[in-house]
Amino acid sequence: MTEAAQANTQPVFNIEKLYVKDLSLEVPGAPEIFLERENPQIDLQLHTQAAAIQDGVFDVTVTVTVTAKLAEKDKVLFLIEAKQAGIFQIRNLPAEDMETVLAVACPNILYPYLREVVSDVAVRGGFAPVLLNPINFEALFQQQKQAQAAEAVKH
Repeated sequence: MTEAAQANTQPVFNIEKLYVKDLSLEVPGAPEIFLERENPQIDLQLHTQAAAIQDGVFDVTVTVTVTAKLAEKDKVLFLIEAKQAGIFQIRNLPAEDMETVLAVACPNILYPYLREVVSDVAVRGGFAPVLLNPINFEALFQQQKQAQAAEAVKH
């Protein structure tokens, strides 16, 4: 095999672009909410998705929705929704590895940026920083696979 032909079959993984796809902050009770002294309860929802945008080029997005509520009054202090995305060039990978790269490796790259965006937005909104805990995307991926397998057995 020639050197050029071998180079064309080597696995490729490049980060083409990292960007904030969508960002919103809602403070429905402002300005009165800033007089509250109670520590809020934080609810976190996380979602990932990947889509091919060209041959070998993928857009991966990690979305987080953070809702801070005052427990006693069931009032929403603030709501942050952020979508951190990246464009990745991924080529010459076995098909069985592609899903893992898109569901685990890419979100692992994006998540630290997402954590920073959420913390920054909370501070700019007049609140304490929201420090999102690290996420084990590999464990989440395995749980999804097990749930899909269990669902397939039912049907």
